[in-house]
Amino acid sequence: MSTSARNQFNAIIRTLNDGAVNSEVILDIGAEQSLVAIITQASRKSHDLKVGQTCTALIKASSVILSSDTKITTSARNKLVGTISTIETGAVNSDITLDIGGGLRVSAVVTNASTQALGLAVGNSACALFKAPSVILMVS
Repeated sequence: MSTSARNQFNAIIRTLNDGAVNSEVILDIGAEQSLVAIITQASRKSHDLKVGQTCTALIKASSVILSSDTKITTSARNKLVGTISTIETGAVNSDITLDIGGGLRVSAVVTNASTQALGLAVGNSACALFKAPSVILMVS
């Protein structure tokens, strides 16, 4: 199966926390990094998700927010800190990729104005932030 989501992480489900409507899924993506996904109980049950199961976590690059402050505190459940490895500048937006270690990368699409205002440049540290409901789980 192919997808247009730029960020794809092979993951192992480490924890499932069930609520009345939603389930919190904590994923190990390797390189001592984890992600949190929030999915509906119906989705969890229909995919029969279990701890230890493998899946792919998908996050659209347009759902990723970048910060040059790697110690920033936000309500976003997912924060991946890394080093900017590439910046492709377009007419309006920049496609920025962070190397987050262990061969893992995360991409974000941000405006050129934001790229300049944050002082984002290749080699600089930055963090990628995204909300748990932005993580889509794909299971086989």
